[in-house]
Amino acid sequence: MSEVAFEEVSVLSSIYCREGEFQLLRQSDQDGLVIQINCHGLGDGGPDVSLLFHLHPSYPSCPPDISVSSTGLSRSHCHGIRKKLLDLAAAMPPEPMVHRLVELVQQQCLQVTEDCSGGEEEVKETETEQQWTTVLMIDHMRSRNRYIGLVERWTHQLQLTGMLLLGQSVLVILQGARAHIKEFCRRLKTVKVDVDSSGKKCKEKMMKVVSETPVPTSCRHSLQGFIVKDYKSSSELNEALQELSMAELYREIMTSVS
Repeated sequence: MSEVAFEEVSVLSSIYCREGEFQLLRQSDQDGLVIQINCHGLGDGGPDVSLLFHLHPSYPSCPPDISVSSTGLSRSHCHGIRKKLLDLAAAMPPEPMVHRLVELVQQQCLQVTEDCSGGEEEVKETETEQQWTTVLMIDHMRSRNRYIGLVERWTHQLQLTGMLLLGQSVLVILQGARAHIKEFCRRLKTVKVDVDSSGKKCKEKMMKVVSETPVPTSCRHSLQGFIVKDYKSSSELNEALQELSMAELYREIMTSVS
């Protein structure tokens, strides 16, 4: 197996980190890797879908084999999604592609949900409700200006709001569509955002997801734009979160860093 494949699997396990989302089923030099990703549509009530990817030893030079199953979709619909994924994978350049394929499945599931909803107004309401708050912990930040510039640009491109908290621990708080937050995490893991101790550009491989929760309606607009804030103590961190009506995140963060 190529180092690229192992690195992609590591990134996927960080992106799909909720219980039951990701599983490495098999690994061998002869057969490659088999992973399972369980996802649901982008919206409340979206169908659950299980995706099986067989990454051959020559992957990504050759596309993966893919299986699609779901308790909420018909067999013919699963077959149609699988065919579309295989065609897309075959047309992609030889580089990591699983995350993009999973995102396509989520979009297909959203389309199914919309088709069944019967009205544009109801769809818009569902999309509006699908907002999440995610807290990421960054391992280190040596090239501060470059790092902040990339993070701020990504939040804008992905239509996210966020806050970067710089102190004893480097924390990123993001709010927005869950799929967009996962794309942010993918970029953080695959783009050279910082430099190591020798000054060489490096990727954020040690990023940790501290918390991932739906945004309550009362806190939907608690974050505006992108904010960079320094803090010197845990009490200052607590105050910053209280100002955003996110006091409950403080306990989760402190549990994670202790």
